[in-house]
Amino acid sequence: MINYDSIAYKGDTTPLIQFLNRAEQGESLTVGFIGGSITNGSLATVHENCYAAKTVEGLRKRYPDADFKYINAGIGGTTSHFGVARCEDDLLRFGPDLVVAEFSVNDENTPFYRETFEGLIRRILTAPSHPAVLILHNVMYDKGTNAQDQHELVGYNYGIPCISVKTSIYRDVVCGLIPVRSITPDDLHPNDKGHEMVSRLLLDFIDAVANGEIDSACETEKGRIPGPITENCYENAVRVTKPENMKTSGEAFVPKVASDTVSKPYGVEPAFAGIKKGDFAEFRVKGSEIAAQFVRFVKHPACVAKAVIDGDEKNAIILDGNFDETWGDKLDIKILTYHGVKGEHTVRIEVIEGDETAVPFDLVSLIVAGE
Repeated sequence: MINYDSIAYKGDTTPLIQFLNRAEQGESLTVGFIGGSITNGSLATVHENCYAAKTVEGLRKRYPDADFKYINAGIGGTTSHFGVARCEDDLLRFGPDLVVAEFSVNDENTPFYRETFEGLIRRILTAPSHPAVLILHNVMYDKGTNAQDQHELVGYNYGIPCISVKTSIYRDVVCGLIPVRSITPDDLHPNDKGHEMVSRLLLDFIDAVANGEIDSACETEKGRIPGPITENCYENAVRVTKPENMKTSGEAFVPKVASDTVSKPYGVEPAFAGIKKGDFAEFRVKGSEIAAQFVRFVKHPACVAKAVIDGDEKNAIILDGNFDETWGDKLDIKILTYHGVKGEHTVRIEVIEGDETAVPFDLVSLIVAGE
């Protein structure tokens, strides 16, 4: 039985109904998920117990004649800023027919992440496979915080159903109906029971739509994407790892350095590694939105770098490779320009602290948008 409190917004259920009709007819369908560590399956005892895998398992049981392919594009500790830049390679190239987008606990509840999340949603909606989309809002169980307010505005604009853990499972935790430690050991990542409960929210909504228990809250014109509600500078974001117009400091700041100290967090390799003070990589890129993606290490000392745009040393931005937390190395993103000047820019990343004994500065990519 559906928990109606979990439905933050019913949206236009027509795309989902069309997907379910195809499943009923026994078609081959691809179900994709994109998000952070919860989507990736963090703290599930095995991947098959995470909410994403459990949701696809539920679809297979409900529609045994259909052939469901499963794509999990969750990467821990990442936001929709990274998600929009990688979704083509990690998700859309597989031609998904249904996508669940989940970044509500990794994105901050700010207009910036409304814009990056909108870019992600627009990119998914305009994919050649024209997938049905669901937005999932997970929650911080200790604070009750997430980016739901910002992400729901995107859902409203595009008629996308939004399913909320905050208004359902979390509400029951606050009311004392569910002991928090029975579903999460760290107030963020679900255990097997918590993942099962999240998947149930999605599957119950899908069942209710299939059974005609939920009417659309709106109607969206097929094939027409509404105009954006933000400046929408991130829809066409790209990750720059091998720019044609690039120079480095000889052999020191080199592509894909192989060493024991070079981290590969979440399977993402660094594009360049600075070994000591003075090592640099310089890029020429086009766009108004530029960010540096780099690794911050729990092992100290790590090299520290600076980012200089168009030679403006006075406004250099520090990229500190030292991470003060202990849970593991972090794949971080530092915004270098936001709603800046469109056009070609020079970006110089230079190591300013560190030597051969320090952990190298691992530059994973530049994320560039707004061309």
